[in-house]
Amino acid sequence: MLRKGKTKDILENSINSALLAVEIYNKPRTAFRVENYISLMIIAWTRLFHAYFNHTIGDKYYYKEKNGRYKRIDNERKAWELKTCITKYGKLDEAVVKNLHFFIKLRNKIEHRYLDRDEIGLMIFGECQSLLYNYENLLIKLFGEEYALNESLAFSLQFSHFRTKEQIKSSKNLLSKEIRNIKEFIKKYRESLSEDVFNSQEFSIKLIQIPKVSNSNRSDLAIEFVNWNNISDEDKENYDKVITIIKDKVVKKEVINPGKLKPSEVIQNVNVKVRIKISMYDHQCLYTIFGIRPTSRDDKDPFDTDTRFCHYDEVHNDYVYQDKWVEFIIQLIELKKIDKETWRKYYKEKTYISIDEYL
Repeated sequence: MLRKGKTKDILENSINSALLAVEIYNKPRTAFRVENYISLMIIAWTRLFHAYFNHTIGDKYYYKEKNGRYKRIDNERKAWELKTCITKYGKLDEAVVKNLHFFIKLRNKIEHRYLDRDEIGLMIFGECQSLLYNYENLLIKLFGEEYALNESLAFSLQFSHFRTKEQIKSSKNLLSKEIRNIKEFIKKYRESLSEDVFNSQEFSIKLIQIPKVSNSNRSDLAIEFVNWNNISDEDKENYDKVITIIKDKVVKKEVINPGKLKPSEVIQNVNVKVRIKISMYDHQCLYTIFGIRPTSRDDKDPFDTDTRFCHYDEVHNDYVYQDKWVEFIIQLIELKKIDKETWRKYYKEKTYISIDEYL
């Protein structure tokens, strides 16, 4: 147990922030519920690292100018932000890092938005639970079992009847453009992950509700949370069988790299089918003017791609392309929808075109 001092004060501040995040999340009618949970948990994580750094390296977790002086905001030293803390600590598992980066990016996207619907909260429940689960694990690892929170997000009660197709369609039509953009970001981020990371409990805790019918002790818990990493391979197989029973079909998540093309392969596959050959520069012009991926010209999130044609590969820090992109370029040239001189002109003039108008 820590003695009184700066480290203990920072740590208690971190824990209080996490507990408040849970309290807010578990109140369904609370305004800004998801936004507040994310913001407070990021504060909790940041201060947990600050407590650790203060305990291990002292009062040195601040940004410095090139001249060695501390950077200051409103005359206060600027402490390391969460992303920097993650890098400086350098001991987190990949799935934990991916979960944290997911919420850092998501926090930045929703910071100035009001999510007046619960669609996003339902989508990211698993990631939210893992954010708390990972926090407590690191808290105990760094400062001991006596700091265990023994808290979790409430498993929301579900109504017994599912919404009809008409209700779902109506709900989707009511979604604002901002909500759709956030949902698209979540989809792209998940698609960018490896199978191991996506399926790990550290990135997202997946829950499935099954009525428990047995002659077990009447004092048993109504809901039991099982750590996926600690169960046997046989139990995992049985779990997958249950999933198959509950779903109409087994849904397999697409892996990013298999079947995807590098830029050189795109050019090669196009040039085999067309009379007017394209170069690497032409390819750059095309993906830029049609906006299927971010470029050095703009300051967009690298994951902000048109996933029909292109994906960001975070592991290799580059982009890979779908066969559909090759087919699009071939049709563009063969049907003479646009010529090489025009797309090069558009690129130089920074003219952007809606790709849907050319499909």
